[in-house]
Amino acid sequence: MSGFAPDALRVGYVPGVVVTRWGRVWAERFPDSPLDLIGVPQAEQEAALREGRVDMCFVRLPIDREGMHAIPLYHESPVVVIPKDHPISLFEEVALADLSSERMQDAADIDALADTIELVAAVGGAAIMPHSLARLHHRRDLTFRRITDAPDTQIALAWPIDNAGETVEEFIGIVRGRTARSSRSPSARAETVPPQRKNKQPPKKKTPAAKKTPPARIRSPRRRGR
Repeated sequence: MSGFAPDALRVGYVPGVVVTRWGRVWAERFPDSPLDLIGVPQAEQEAALREGRVDMCFVRLPIDREGMHAIPLYHESPVVVIPKDHPISLFEEVALADLSSERMQDAADIDALADTIELVAAVGGAAIMPHSLARLHHRRDLTFRRITDAPDTQIALAWPIDNAGETVEEFIGIVRGRTARSSRSPSARAETVPPQRKNKQPPKKKTPAAKKTPPARIRSPRRRGR
């Protein structure tokens, strides 16, 4: 077995990102290497990375890429959140034009969506937000419908360029679904020992048998091999 073990790692995530499965895989592969999963407000996602509060972070794009690596992971569909008895709830999906006459609640502040949802429930209207956040703040008296022509948002895994290393590479591999035996995994590479060549012993040189000089008194060929 290899002695490789990643360093402790702090991974941030913005609201709406579910990190449970990645944390579980990390714990299974590296039980002795701590992984701290830290919730980060959307407004602080970039500052948390640049100030060193986290080593990596699941962010919602865009971010300033200066000095940063970022791997786009998946897109989030936009939805409109409405009261359950709203006429729009009769449809499976809607277009932005269908909302033109609606009282739209401000949902620009991702970190304040709980208040926005409460407002929709209390006074009506509608609010547009990523699907993951509508699910996060789901209430029984509200529902949501997909919007067909609003722009998606995108989740990415970001980290400072200066933080690159084997521990970061291991976590990237887990997020991307690489197996523990992947050739791109530092731990798998450390466990791969090149086959040792068998040292071939040089053939023993046959030492010619010393010629026995028979006593002068032995003259018979029959006795020479004794």
